[in-house]
Amino acid sequence: MKASWRGQILAESDDTVVVESNHYFPISSINREFFKESDTTTHCPWKGDASYYSIVVGGQENQDAAWYYPTPMDAAREIEGRVAFWRGVEVSG
Repeated sequence: MKASWRGQILAESDDTVVVESNHYFPISSINREFFKESDTTTHCPWKGDASYYSIVVGGQENQDAAWYYPTPMDAAREIEGRVAFWRGVEVSG
């Protein structure tokens, strides 16, 4: 699987986990040069508290386009150490 935005590959892995139709990529598979920490957090009742990254490519920023669960709840342990995407990031296989 590949995650890309504005012509750049953000992450690539044969080891994604699908939860609620989202592919979660191993954190080791992301191209960190395109990721910027965000202060945004959200809460999911069964996964826990999510943190976000904004994606920056060619000077264009996609605010909070990637998320991860630093300490997921037991029901979501399979996505620990993984990142998922939205907001126009294309995920394809």
